[in-house]
Order: sequence, then C-alpha cells, then structure tokens
Amino acid sequence: MTFHAIGLMSGTSLDGLDICFAKFQRLNSEWKFSILHAETIPYSSVWEEKLKNSIHLNADDLLALNSKYGFYLGEKVKEFISGNSLAEINLIASHGHTVFHQPQSNFTLQIGDGRAIKIINNIPVVYDFRSQDVLMGGNGAPLVPIGDELLFSEFDACLNIGGFSNISTRNEGKRIAFDICPVNIVLNRYASTLGKKYDKNGNIARNGKVNEKILDSLNSLEFYSAKHPKSLGIEWVNKNIIPLLENETAHNILATFTEHAADQIAQVFNHYQFKNVLFTGGGTYNSYLIERIKAKSPTEIIIPERELIDFKEALIFAFMGVLKMNNEINVLSSATGSSADHSSGIIV
Repeated sequence: MTFHAIGLMSGTSLDGLDICFAKFQRLNSEWKFSILHAETIPYSSVWEEKLKNSIHLNADDLLALNSKYGFYLGEKVKEFISGNSLAEINLIASHGHTVFHQPQSNFTLQIGDGRAIKIINNIPVVYDFRSQDVLMGGNGAPLVPIGDELLFSEFDACLNIGGFSNISTRNEGKRIAFDICPVNIVLNRYASTLGKKYDKNGNIARNGKVNEKILDSLNSLEFYSAKHPKSLGIEWVNKNIIPLLENETAHNILATFTEHAADQIAQVFNHYQFKNVLFTGGGTYNSYLIERIKAKSPTEIIIPERELIDFKEALIFAFMGVLKMNNEINVLSSATGSSADHSSGIIV
C-alpha cells in the first residue's frame, strides 16, 4: 500500500510555512517513508504580523483571517506542486496556525480553512487535527508521537525544538509525550528587540550573562513539576514567563532563557535515562543550546540530515492525513490524555 501526501506545518515561532511531499509505504504492517520534496516558504512581514496579532482580533476579523489564510495555504501548495511538477498526490494534510490553545477550557483553534485549500487544488484535504482530542478531554498536543511510534521507533525518544520543545518516548509499553518548555517563542522575541529574527547559533546567549535569580524563578514554575500529559501555549508564556524577564537586558535574557531550556530538557533526559534522542526542529541549529544540554546530560544527541530537522513535523502531519483517510488511529491518548486513541481530522 503506497500513498503520496503533502503535509503543511506552521509553527508558533513563525519561521514560515513548511511544505513536505512524501511517499509512505506499508509493508507487512510496518510503515516506511521517503521525503521527495520539501521547502520552507518564509512569511512576508505582512503575513507574519497578521498571524502574530491574530490572538488579539475580534470574532469577525478572526473568521476573515481563517478564510484568507486558508486561501494563502492553498495558493502556496499550488505553487509548490507546479514548481516541482508533482503528480499522483493522494491528499494534503494541513496543521494550520495555532491562535488559541486552551485545552482546560475544551478548545483549541488552528486557522487556515481546509476547504479553501481544497477549492484551489481540487485534492482531498485533511485539517483541524487537534480539536477532536481536546473535546475528548485531551491536551490536543502533542500529536507527532504517532509518527514517532510508527516511523522513528529505533530511537529512545524524539525531541522537537521549535517555539516549544516537546518529547515523545515509550514508557511502560505506551507512547507518552509532552511539552517540556518554551524555547524559540521566547528566544526569538528577545532576539527581535536586538534587530535579529533569531539568535543564530545561540551566539548572543553565549556572550550574555545568566541571571541566577530569574533562572531559579523560571525553573520553579509549577508546570515543570506537573505530571504528563501536559502542553503549553502562547497564553501560558505571556502569563508566566514574560513577567519574570522584565528589568533585564535582552542579551542576558537570551543567556538565562537558553540555560533554562537546557536545564529542563536535560532534566527530562536524565529522569528517563535515555541512551539516545533524535533532535529535530529549528532549535537543533542553536549550537549553544545543544552544548548546554550536553553539559547537563550524558544522553547521546542524534542530529539527522537537514531535511528531517526542518520537515519532520510537516512529514508527520502528512502521515496523520494518510492514517485519517484510512480511518486508522492517528492520535494516541497516552500522549495527549484524551479518553481514547482516535482518528482525528476533518476530511474535505
């Protein structure tokens, strides 16, 4: 059984739209994949502002943006298909862009109407992967563990470092997963005050000074001692992290928060005594952060080829779309905390 699917991912760090075209084959109940084409389309400053400010919009404007962003995604997919002369595409799977994520109140919102993507490309679309899980009492996150379980089981754990860091591993016979801590959503914010989109290689943090008092306050936040499953959103960052960083220079905030992220990630590695962990996501390029994690944990860090670092999440959403089209489980309750494993997503 072979499927060709396009996966779309837009992360909270607003690096751009990740598009991944992949082939999935099931042989004797085992899944294999190959990434055929992938690219990141950076957002224009206009789109970056629209998405960044979406959390502040009134209902009318948010609904309008949901449609506009859906058509934007559809157009970018169309350009990707024609630019790479792609044929034989079974489906498009779109994560959308997260505006609200409040599972404790039973809602999460990823904008980018999948129907608009379908109208432009006339290919089946699967979208809105998170809402059903939240309605079933889950965190709606993390979702990629199904891909880690079926495509990357040779590693002790899989860590993604993006706007937030999240990890997935097998524990007592079940796949568990949870968000560890914010990373780029905070680092990029303070790098931008210095005129940078991000702290390349962690060079600014490397030359800053760690504020031990702030570091202690960060490491003492209640979330870190809570049991999994658990997930984070921008609202939590704005309420719990940003107020702790006031009255400090951007250079020292970057140094302190990088140290904080390294502390939290290494703590998880050491707790589970991982032998090796696969690293993906934009934060993998932050060599200073990687150094600090290595200094705090003996776990072997596996850094794969660039294509997988950049596009693993988009790849797994394509895979989740394939599973949904076959009415197979694509969300694990052991990872999200929902009432049961389920097949999530809306098919157009």
